[in-house]
Amino acid sequence: MKQTSSRRTFLKTTAAGAAAMATGVGQMAAAEPRKFDISLAAWSFHRAVRSGEIPFEDLPKVARERYDIGGFELVNQMMPVMGKSFEEMKPYLDKLAQNGADHNVKLLLIMVDNEGSIGGTTDAQREAAVENHKKWIDAAKYLVCHSMQMNWAGAPHDILKRDPAELDDFINRSVPGFRKLCDYGDKNGLFVIIENHGGASSHPHVVERLMKAVNHPRFGTLPDFGNFPPDVDNYEAIDILMNYAHKAVSAKCYDFDDKTGLETKLDYPRLIADVVDKHGYHGFLGIEFEGDRLSEYDGVKACKALLEKLRTNA
Repeated sequence: MKQTSSRRTFLKTTAAGAAAMATGVGQMAAAEPRKFDISLAAWSFHRAVRSGEIPFEDLPKVARERYDIGGFELVNQMMPVMGKSFEEMKPYLDKLAQNGADHNVKLLLIMVDNEGSIGGTTDAQREAAVENHKKWIDAAKYLVCHSMQMNWAGAPHDILKRDPAELDDFINRSVPGFRKLCDYGDKNGLFVIIENHGGASSHPHVVERLMKAVNHPRFGTLPDFGNFPPDVDNYEAIDILMNYAHKAVSAKCYDFDDKTGLETKLDYPRLIADVVDKHGYHGFLGIEFEGDRLSEYDGVKACKALLEKLRTNA
């Protein structure tokens, strides 16, 4: 009896241990939820704003009330203050800030277009670009944003098909202006970031050269899931650009499968695995819908649903 009792005890102990181990393995196998926030890029509603359907200053309200999104990315060319000085902008910026505060939405950054060529071919072009962008750094600081995003402009879009010396010259003449803006940003606690937005900026190895040449802690990238030419691999490109992304990532999207909810033009599971899992990015992913089949409202809704699904590792 004593021997049988010992055997039963052994079997019970072994079974309990095996169950505990199985449970532990199951817990280990279950993926942890990913940590990132979701924001809304104003460009997702560029048609609604330009048609007068939505006042731009109401977009933070739309972000919160319609989608329960707590971060918003502004676009300067959609704001009715283009061409004004920073002092002239302030009353309108106050409206934006109040709208964000009323709906508990953070104003994260300002995407800046049409303010000159930081890599222009003349000193006057480059100096004007620096001065024009400074007021947007001022505006971003006023709105308690973390960054001003700008374009790397000043060269033909096909510059990579030309003499390599032209590309070298473009990079070299762009560096001083970027450094000036980064120094100005540093004084104001702001980052200066560039998006892959056509031309040289949509070629990650060239952007990497620029990052190393400017070599400033306030300088970085805003990787956009789209905006690459056919000869650039989106996924390799995002992987490279993420090495210099600290503050923002643009979740560009175009269309979604009605049954699966997946983006039809981009492999979102692969992109999120790279951005969040590999590179450890835990900031905001900004929804930037550019599709034509779905309405802007439905496109943003579909992208948010997909990001939320991928956040749970489902």
